[in-house]
Amino acid sequence: MFDRLRDEHGFTGGYTIVKDYVRERERRGREMFVPLAHPPGHAQADFGEAIVVIGGVERKAHFFVMDLPHSDACFVRAYPAATAEAWIDGHIHAFAFFGRVPLSVLYDNDRCLVSKILPDGTRQRATLFSGFLSHYLFRDRYGRPGKGNDKGKVEGLVGLSRRNFMVPIPRFATWDEFNAHLQEPCRKRQADVLRGRSETIGQRLAQDLAAMSELPAAPFDACDQATGRVSSQALVRYKTNDYSVPVAYGHRDVWIRGYVDAVVIGCGGEVIACHPRCYDREDMVFDPVHYLPLIEQKINALDQAAPLAEWNLPPEFATLRRLMEARMLKMGRREYVQVLRLLETFGIDDLHAAVKKALQLGAAGFDAVKHLVLCQVEKRPPKLDLDVYPYLPRAHVATTSAAAYMCLMSGDAA
Repeated sequence: MFDRLRDEHGFTGGYTIVKDYVRERERRGREMFVPLAHPPGHAQADFGEAIVVIGGVERKAHFFVMDLPHSDACFVRAYPAATAEAWIDGHIHAFAFFGRVPLSVLYDNDRCLVSKILPDGTRQRATLFSGFLSHYLFRDRYGRPGKGNDKGKVEGLVGLSRRNFMVPIPRFATWDEFNAHLQEPCRKRQADVLRGRSETIGQRLAQDLAAMSELPAAPFDACDQATGRVSSQALVRYKTNDYSVPVAYGHRDVWIRGYVDAVVIGCGGEVIACHPRCYDREDMVFDPVHYLPLIEQKINALDQAAPLAEWNLPPEFATLRRLMEARMLKMGRREYVQVLRLLETFGIDDLHAAVKKALQLGAAGFDAVKHLVLCQVEKRPPKLDLDVYPYLPRAHVATTSAAAYMCLMSGDAA
């Protein structure tokens, strides 16, 4: 600044004059803040980010935080992404954690909550968030755009949660286990007495809860709703990813509900598919059972079908297939697919037990496996008819004559 003043404007003063002026100008420009009092019953909410390891994979966690400024009680829950469904799901779990609904919640102007800020400053709420507010009947408040200090309590809680609840890097098998772990420090913190306070957080939380509203009779269904059409490959696209449905619903219109951890697809009044939600991009999520009726018709596609490529079935299934193909050739492959189609009705554990039993008996056939899985479910002993199931091993027991027992009466036997 001094060089430009001197070179461009012919400034003849010294460097110290410029430096002192800039320092004073910066001091006068610093923002001042009003100490705030927080009445009981109100809340602030926000999202933060941290690195975690879930299922052995390092990834970024987006954690929802809710702070009750009067008591400093907190709630933290982590998600794979800070979607609109995660916002709503975080609220629902926070309300269940506290057992009450705040009178108001203060937010940033997040696009998951606010679709548009009108010229007069009022907020046009996002569709899902608007329905959520109508269900719980609390008041939504918003800070100034870009001014995080308007909700400084929850901003501080984001940093506190990252430094105290997520260091060292958390390592859990699933998100549910991680979130169960996060509730413990939130409860433990209620025994703390903060600086300048004479009561614990838990004691002041009782005042917050007394001012809050009761929970509604049922929680809000925290899901994004959309529609789609089934492709010729029995796939439905939702949020850049494709999810499979039974091939019988090909080329039909369907409805989609996107939850935090699941994608549910239905047609009419019927749910036809449910998948774990994928947060990658341009991925395909298959349920191999959806394609088995088509593969039974197009049996030559059995070894090249993408939905079956990563299907980790127990090794007994591969053994059953080899036996069926060795004894019945191409018809054996079709019967093997029919065995797999029993998963449309029975669980994998019951079918696995039936396949193992069939291998023990040498009953390498669809009818035998179906009979055995029914016996497994109904808890009754199997009764296989050798005329109906020709692949069962046949035992030949010779008739013993009465004379063969005479040796028992001899003196040598005595």
